[in-house]
Amino acid sequence: MSDTPGFDRKMLEALICPQTQTLLEYDAEKQVLVSKAASLAYPIRNGIPIMLVSEATPLE
Repeated sequence: MSDTPGFDRKMLEALICPQTQTLLEYDAEKQVLVSKAASLAYPIRNGIPIMLVSEATPLE
């Protein structure tokens, strides 16, 4: 599966969870950044990670 157009995978190396300050994992299938420490998934919309806790969804 290809990345969202305009999404820079190298940018992931610099992103951390705003709640726990831990690294995130990219889930290409669901187009989210996963924080295992916070049990949250941050959405990626139009190639832009939405790094707001209020926009994150709890992991199942």
